[in-house]
Amino acid sequence: MSQNNKEVRSNVAIILTIREDYLSVEELQQLLNTLDIKVVQVISQKRIEPDARYYFGLGKIEKLKDFINLNGVSLVVIDDEITPVQAKNLEKQLGVVVKDRTQIIIDIFARHAVTEEGKLQVELASLQYELPRLVGRGKELSRLGGGIGTRGPGEQEIEEKRRRIRERIRTLRQKLVQIEKNRAQQRKLRLKSELPMISVVGYTNAGKSSLIRALSGDDLFVADKLFSTLAPVIRRVKLPTGRMALFKDTVGFIRNVPHTLIKAFKSTLEEILFSDLIVVLVDISDENFNEKLRSSLAVLEELGAQSIPRILVFNKIDRVPSYILLNLSDAYPEAIFISALKGIGIQELLKRLCEEIEKNECEDLFALKLEDLSLLLKEHEKITITEQVYRDNTVMVRIKARPNVLQRLKQITGGMSS
Repeated sequence: MSQNNKEVRSNVAIILTIREDYLSVEELQQLLNTLDIKVVQVISQKRIEPDARYYFGLGKIEKLKDFINLNGVSLVVIDDEITPVQAKNLEKQLGVVVKDRTQIIIDIFARHAVTEEGKLQVELASLQYELPRLVGRGKELSRLGGGIGTRGPGEQEIEEKRRRIRERIRTLRQKLVQIEKNRAQQRKLRLKSELPMISVVGYTNAGKSSLIRALSGDDLFVADKLFSTLAPVIRRVKLPTGRMALFKDTVGFIRNVPHTLIKAFKSTLEEILFSDLIVVLVDISDENFNEKLRSSLAVLEELGAQSIPRILVFNKIDRVPSYILLNLSDAYPEAIFISALKGIGIQELLKRLCEEIEKNECEDLFALKLEDLSLLLKEHEKITITEQVYRDNTVMVRIKARPNVLQRLKQITGGMSS
């Protein structure tokens, strides 16, 4: 195939793997699709360990050359994390760009990062990935120069690059620390609002943004691609009781998350720990939903969010036959079944959310002067008035709310409570 044809089909890739993990390969294909890269072939080689030089055996690599030329392949993606030596040797042998799973995920994050924090986190993850991979390259560059016991020009060049990367990592961390301080201040303001915080979590592309858009009516960006949301988004939602709650959209989970990304996005993920309730959203139309549900729960456990109350919600029921839904409702009797896109089951979900929020609330009786009743009515987003009894110039009001709200109301109304 001519070079011109290769350029026309520059988004064509093949995947190499030595692991018998169908789900991981399928997910990598979806990741590449998010980058508008077409996968024309998945090629596997059964090995206990990857070849130290080429990941695959050299014989298999030789056979790949004709396939790459014939199909205009411009990118080889390894469903694994490879060493710099493996990447360098593969590119030299195959004549195309070689990337591993971690690099693909970082590329996606870089494309979707729109906030200052997101961009800084992606750059940090990229540099943390690159830094250890510089080790050893200096010696390769210095083979033609430098004597015994001395550093060649290549090693000096790499050492200088390492120094610049370390300095940039230090700068990025300082900036992210400041952003975290600002987020902590915003968190204090949210806590001061006394509205319950509900985090919507789940595997990437489960429909979290679609759900929050359906609940809030806000025009959130929604895309049928992985990691379309990187920065946490918070929206106010009116509950059936007339009360208000804050709903947080979070970055999607994924299997085999690169450690560099976990470190870079740690502060963003830890926002989940400040939730009053967690909605675990699952794409029920995905045939691998059970595996992805387990992965989502594992991330919550790793974050230390096991003690926060949660609701399991199956999304995209409009894409699933009714008999499957019937079987699933028996298997998961506590789950809520919805279609965020079609608006199916949203009211049932809201009702359930109200029930869960009320589990942490208390009731108290207030004796107020009639003119002080307006003080309570201003709090309508945070309280539920369950009973009112008027007596001459006073009114007895029974209120249901969070304990801290009730305590504050006792102070501002000056009314007796019992």
